[in-house]
Amino acid sequence: MAVTREQDAVTPSSANERAAERDERDARGAVAAGEAVPHGVRSVGILVLSLLAVVYTLYIGRELILPIVVALVLKLLLGPVMWILHERLRLPHALAAALLILVVFGAIAGIGFTISIPASGWIQRAPESLALLKEKLAVLHHPLDLLQQGLHAIESLTATTGQEGQSQTITARPASGLAAYLATSTAAILSRFFTTMILLFFFLASGDRLLRGFVEVLPSFSNKRQAVEIAHEIGTNISGYLLTITMMNALVGVATALAMWACGLGTPLLWGAAAFLLNYIPILGPLAGVGIFFVVGVLSLDWPWYALTPAGLYLLIHIVEGETITPMLLAKRFTLNPVLVIVSLFFWHMLWGVLGALLAVPLLAMLKIVADRVEPLKPIGHIIGS
Repeated sequence: MAVTREQDAVTPSSANERAAERDERDARGAVAAGEAVPHGVRSVGILVLSLLAVVYTLYIGRELILPIVVALVLKLLLGPVMWILHERLRLPHALAAALLILVVFGAIAGIGFTISIPASGWIQRAPESLALLKEKLAVLHHPLDLLQQGLHAIESLTATTGQEGQSQTITARPASGLAAYLATSTAAILSRFFTTMILLFFFLASGDRLLRGFVEVLPSFSNKRQAVEIAHEIGTNISGYLLTITMMNALVGVATALAMWACGLGTPLLWGAAAFLLNYIPILGPLAGVGIFFVVGVLSLDWPWYALTPAGLYLLIHIVEGETITPMLLAKRFTLNPVLVIVSLFFWHMLWGVLGALLAVPLLAMLKIVADRVEPLKPIGHIIGS
């Protein structure tokens, strides 16, 4: 009985020791398994997953994130004017922000209302315009017919993949009308517009309070100084870039409006506003503008030479501005890799649509500024600016 009680007394501690040894062997096995995967592979895998998570968050949260980003970019654009109102004219931050927003967005609303009438007229004449465009471009009928026949042949080949004798059910989906699409798009645009306006007011009215709060929570003095330098460089360079681009785009809009008026096209304000907005999107915007003015010229003027004049004049204006004047003005601030610019355009357009394409270049420039200031990211900054 004494031996039995002694064994019973020893048994729990032995079981605990065996459990501890087993856990230690499992831990060593886990470490060995982890060491079997190279550290670089794990780092790359974690980086890829993190980037995918960021992209997914930007896409899913675009209804909230996009107005915030637009408001921040507009704050950089309106920063110099806000400084004049507050520092020179001694207006309070809130009053200066409200006055600036009323003036800027009032001008935008007035121009938008003015060009909406001729734009709606062009939309209503779309069916007739397509018939007229087809008639004037009769020389292209033969290649277009060949292309259409080839597409039909490919479609007929891919449509016969079902099993023989098996019936196929075709479900017709009701096509959404243009009016419904425009109504839905207008509601979404107005919602984002008012959200952006409210955020912009608070960003302007708060001044540098948000930046000061961020700097105060940083752990060391070097980190605080680096954050202030990055913020100052972003504010200076991006605001200068946006002001330069805006002024040049305004000149392009005025020159395009005068050129279209000289060509005999109606509603020059509409064409000037279109050129002004399209010029914010590098490469793709001017290409779209050439296509638009080509179609408008074909529909409104005699074919072929007079009809080609609007597109030719717009292309000439863009070459003078985009290839000579603007690069000369911006060369001292920063240069961006054109390959990465076009990739950034497609990437942000995929995530946020047209507004994403408008924000692509400023966001890429901000990334370059941050990468140039942060030591581990300097290679990225060099690639962006090469």
